[in-house]
Amino acid sequence: MGAKNQRRYTPEFKEEAARLVVESGRPIAQVAQELGISDQTLGPWVRNYRRDHAGEEPPLELGERARLKELERRNRELAMEVEFLKKVSQYFARDPR
Repeated sequence: MGAKNQRRYTPEFKEEAARLVVESGRPIAQVAQELGISDQTLGPWVRNYRRDHAGEEPPLELGERARLKELERRNRELAMEVEFLKKVSQYFARDPR
């Protein structure tokens, strides 16, 4: 699509589309499809919206904070497992039995 064929969106539309992603927690691709725009178009709008409204997000509740901590712990465990498996696979790849 050339520059002449690009659609122009109002600042209000961009903000509402980005707010829909942020407040609903739904994926950018899903919201973009519902709005009839590409996720490559919506992505920067969401990034800008989050940057411009960063101080407005409510703090995490106790349950959410605990869940986040558990997910971060599990993420570290999985990263260590992946590293271990990489090393094991490299060992077996070198050992021609």
